[in-house]
Amino acid sequence: MRHAIITAGTKGLGRKVTESFLNAGYSVTVTYLTDFSRAEKLVKEFADKKDRIQLVKVDVREKKDLSRLVEKAIERFGRVDFLINNAGPYIFERKKLMDYSSDEWNSMIRGNLDAAFHLLKLTIPYMRKQKFGRIINYGFQGADSASGWIYRSAFAAAKVGLVSLTKSIAFEEAEHGITSNMICPGNITGQMKEASIEEGRNLKDPDTPIGRPGTGEDIARTIAFLCEEDSDMITGTIYEVTGGLDVIHRHR
Repeated sequence: MRHAIITAGTKGLGRKVTESFLNAGYSVTVTYLTDFSRAEKLVKEFADKKDRIQLVKVDVREKKDLSRLVEKAIERFGRVDFLINNAGPYIFERKKLMDYSSDEWNSMIRGNLDAAFHLLKLTIPYMRKQKFGRIINYGFQGADSASGWIYRSAFAAAKVGLVSLTKSIAFEEAEHGITSNMICPGNITGQMKEASIEEGRNLKDPDTPIGRPGTGEDIARTIAFLCEEDSDMITGTIYEVTGGLDVIHRHR
């Protein structure tokens, strides 16, 4: 049975990814940070699959937590086939770079870039032995063009660095049957993060060319496709799942 590590996989966009892997018959190790009630709710809602679910409290900014995460995954399930780097700290307050504290900058870089490095170092050896692995990182709309993001400079800098890392690993690990891709969600907010595509189609979004808001299921479906065994030709790719937002590169 293939196994997935999904950071922040108990709520938000990560929750729909976890559901997708469980429904596909895989086992999962999912992380949470503070909201244990939501993590517990996941297990209760998938009670018939609880033998395939492992919860681990993890702060992705802490290397020791990441080491413990992978240790627990291997200890219980014996393998890592999919690494879904869904977690990533974000500062919602709009502020210029000069207003960031050193701690805030470090939090953005550690949680969004360093965490991926450490998890790659920890999981790729197992993927190499298996001759199979799927790595999925998360970016932001326009990350592949290294566009600036006003008032989000620290987050954007980390994610643009992750774009390059995603592509570099794709090349370096291709000979081992490992692919590496990035998902860049569009403007998926609030309850839509855990919504289905059917729910999204019942709503109108005049700002999105396809006419409906994006949903967590849109992201989960894309990830599921990239993780298929026959998707090995797709690697080093940055996927924008935005419904056509900014395809003509309008000013952000």
